[in-house]
Amino acid sequence: MTAGTADAGTLDAERADLLEVLARHRHLLRFTTRGLSDEQAGQRTTVSELTLGGLIKHVALAERNWANFIVDGPSAMNDFSAMTEEDFAAWGGQFRLLPGETLEGALAAYAEVARRTDDLVRTLPDLNAAQPLPNAPWFPPGARWTARRAFMHIVAETAQHAGHADIIRESLDGAKSMG
Repeated sequence: MTAGTADAGTLDAERADLLEVLARHRHLLRFTTRGLSDEQAGQRTTVSELTLGGLIKHVALAERNWANFIVDGPSAMNDFSAMTEEDFAAWGGQFRLLPGETLEGALAAYAEVARRTDDLVRTLPDLNAAQPLPNAPWFPPGARWTARRAFMHIVAETAQHAGHADIIRESLDGAKSMG
C-alpha cells in the first residue's frame, strides 16, 4: 500500500478527526515533559520502569512502526515470535533515555514521526486498505488490520501513555497536565 496524493485542503471529516485527536494526545504527552532536564526525564518515579523520556521514545517508535506497517505491511515490524532474550533486552532500551540521548532529541524525533504520520493520514488513498498483522503472541494468526485501525491504535497508544506520563510527572514534582 502506498501513499497517494489526496488534496490536503479537502480532507474528509474522518481524516480531520484522526489528525485532531492525534494532535491532542501528542500535545498532552509532550506537555508532561515541559521544563524538565534530561536527568529528570530519565528518572523513575514509580515502581514501573517507565520514565518520561522513555515514554516519548517508546510512543515515537510505536507510531513509526505502525505507520510503516500501514505502508509496507508486517515486514516493517518485528517478528516477535522469533525474538531472543537478547532481542527483548535490547528492545527494552526504547523505554528509557540511554547514555548520550537527550529529552530534546527524543522530542525532535517524535515530532518528525508525527509529521510523517500526519502526512500519511492526509494522503493515504484508502483507509480501508488492510495488511496482515505481524507475528506476535498477542495477535491472532492470520488477522488483518486496516489503515484506519492502525491509526486508531496509534491514538490509543498515545493516549494511554499520556496518562502514564501524567502520573510519572506528578510523582516527579507535583506538576499536572490537566486539572
